[in-house]
Amino acid sequence: MDIFKIIDEFQKIDGDAAGRLEYASRRHFMNRIGSKVATVAVPTLFASIINKAYAQSAAAVDVLNYALTLEYLEDEFYKAGNAAANLIPAEDKAIFTTIGKHETAHVAFLVKALGAKAIAKPTFDFNYAGAFADVFTNYKTFVTVSSALEDTGVRAYKGQAGALIADPQILEYALQVHSVEARHAAIARRLAASLNGTPAMKAWITGKEGAVPAIYAGEDNMTQGGADLNGLSGKSAAAITEAFDEPLSKEAVLAIAGPFIKA
Repeated sequence: MDIFKIIDEFQKIDGDAAGRLEYASRRHFMNRIGSKVATVAVPTLFASIINKAYAQSAAAVDVLNYALTLEYLEDEFYKAGNAAANLIPAEDKAIFTTIGKHETAHVAFLVKALGAKAIAKPTFDFNYAGAFADVFTNYKTFVTVSSALEDTGVRAYKGQAGALIADPQILEYALQVHSVEARHAAIARRLAASLNGTPAMKAWITGKEGAVPAIYAGEDNMTQGGADLNGLSGKSAAAITEAFDEPLSKEAVLAIAGPFIKA
């Protein structure tokens, strides 16, 4: 194993990597490993050093734990739904089984990234203070909640992008999760539209809509990039709002998710 070659490749990917390594030079790096360390231990030791080189900022840790809270929520929701007898019809079972696997993978990824800084999984109540009391016995309710959770997740990830500008690698990882959550939201919305007899509900969001209004607050925004799009030639207000997805602040998301969290 050529440690120096790996460092060179690492530097090609991230020009600041060497500066973030906690050792001042290759010689010092090797001295700190020590001649008595068995060769078999070097890969593990080097991996630890790389992790420290990419140690998240306090802001990034906060964002990742915030994301982890939402992923815990979704993961637990789909585990309960997929385990519930006679809830999900056979024709849709594969959809929610796959979504559940994605959410489990997201949790594992965030826990691994945070290490000892990862928060513990909260205790959840999916009845939402009684609003969704039949969530695991009524498929319509289950899909409605799925759609609401996924729509919230998409806007939540978007809302934290700015906080990760100083951590571009972590931002990239967050965007990888974000796009998958958007795909979940699209299919959940299509199922909800079919089940609830609301054909006007599309795979994308039209203005302010939905069973939980707070989830869609601001989605009727008609100003994008400083340009007022009202009256855009040939485009309705609905079409304009559908063309843009709005972020949600952390405070707004936690207020929405709050009733799901018992402790």
